[in-house]
Amino acid sequence: MTASQIFFYCCFSFIIGIFLGSTLNPAPFYLLKLGFFSSILLAVVSWKKRKLAVLFLFAPFLILGVWRYQFILSVSSSNPLNKYNDIGQLVEIIGVVAEDPGIREKSVKLTIKPETIASDRFGLERLPSFAGKILVTVDRYSEYRYGDKIKMTGNLEEPAVFDDFNYKDYLKKDGIYSVVNFPKTELMGSGYGNPFTVFLFSFKKKFKDVSIGLISPPQEGILEALVFGDEGGISKRWKDKLNITGTRHIAAVSGMNITIIAFLILSFALSIGFWRKQALFVSIFLIFLYVLMIGAPPSAIRAGIMGSLLMFAQYFGRMSGSIRAVVFAASLMIYFNPLLLTLDVGFQLSFLAILGLIYFQPAIFNWLTKVPNYQFFPIRTTLSATLAAQLATLPILVYNFGYFSLVSPIANALIVPILAPLTILLFVFGISGILFYPLGQILSFLVWPCLSYIIFIVDWFSRVSFASVAVQNIHWIFLIIAYVILGFFAFWLDKRARLKFLNY
Repeated sequence: MTASQIFFYCCFSFIIGIFLGSTLNPAPFYLLKLGFFSSILLAVVSWKKRKLAVLFLFAPFLILGVWRYQFILSVSSSNPLNKYNDIGQLVEIIGVVAEDPGIREKSVKLTIKPETIASDRFGLERLPSFAGKILVTVDRYSEYRYGDKIKMTGNLEEPAVFDDFNYKDYLKKDGIYSVVNFPKTELMGSGYGNPFTVFLFSFKKKFKDVSIGLISPPQEGILEALVFGDEGGISKRWKDKLNITGTRHIAAVSGMNITIIAFLILSFALSIGFWRKQALFVSIFLIFLYVLMIGAPPSAIRAGIMGSLLMFAQYFGRMSGSIRAVVFAASLMIYFNPLLLTLDVGFQLSFLAILGLIYFQPAIFNWLTKVPNYQFFPIRTTLSATLAAQLATLPILVYNFGYFSLVSPIANALIVPILAPLTILLFVFGISGILFYPLGQILSFLVWPCLSYIIFIVDWFSRVSFASVAVQNIHWIFLIIAYVILGFFAFWLDKRARLKFLNY
């Protein structure tokens, strides 16, 4: 076993440890410590028996994963905000708006980083930096922005756990441990945010103003979703249609979406004559420019990193090296936030979509021999990438959302090919409208038909009687079986590709 292979399995063992830490009861720290050092000692003692030593070497990383998850869980459970949740009396909080406000149909969501909190029961307390954040719901027409300091008075509550959705865990992965609904608020000052982030959000607001002024609903809602991952402008009716057709990922800055776009950008750059190195750096630049322009939310940054790794994999053309890079990046992200592995569906989709593109896309591309692959419109490449990503993410989508879209492959095949060029066109449209409004008006005549095309496809397929099948109460064993089958399928494809290469 080579050094790179050992490194890969160490990273993989750490990820398995994180997963075990999320499923097992907390183990005493001294036992984890004993197991960690004992396995290192056994690896050293048995070093002459290389295979046995390597096995013992994986154990410390697995134990480290278990410890890391349980440590983060203990930190979140002892969060200073927890004692103020559901105490039945008003609390006064002073904090700063830490993210771009999320605009909904009837409200605005503010993510607040609290500085002080006061109540009759506990008095005044200055909160440490690790205290986490609070999700605050305010009136739809509130004018708060990122970096505003706000004083609010209301009831602090623990996020709810519903029968079909654990809202508490969903927020926990982002460091949010409390919610406040419609408190009394007062602006205390502005300009407390990072200047660069202020600039990014300012650009985002100007872009939205241009799109609202030039594009009418429902096209405008789809535009904001495509560019910023903001579903606030999409009605519940259209969200349901996106779900039915399996195209909801286009309305979010999802790992799956960015991964596919990254793949298509690199393929397109190569098809129009860029050298591989030029295409790689141009593609990575465009992906991270996109991430910055939408305000660089953590989910988009993670998806951008994953998408960049996929492009490196295409550049070097080495499956083994690309898999190691992806697993290393995943283990690094999970180390800093272990809750991503089990609580963040976006992270799971990003990771699985990349694996699907690496293992399944080449084979599917070769099977679709009758599908054309034009230089400036590579339908075959796009369709194979879409099907590969969907195949890899299907079990996790069915498990989390409880439905299976039968029309998803066809609907996505008709929509995904235009996503990369359309996203570029939308940014050109928005920037042009900011710099010179009449130019934005001219470009809107190109943007509107493209958005209308997406709406037409989604609307038409959502009306098909057998468009989706509800699958309720799926046991987690289903996931294990599904991914074991997909794993064997990937192994078979890999082995088949290697044999073809050797026989060539």
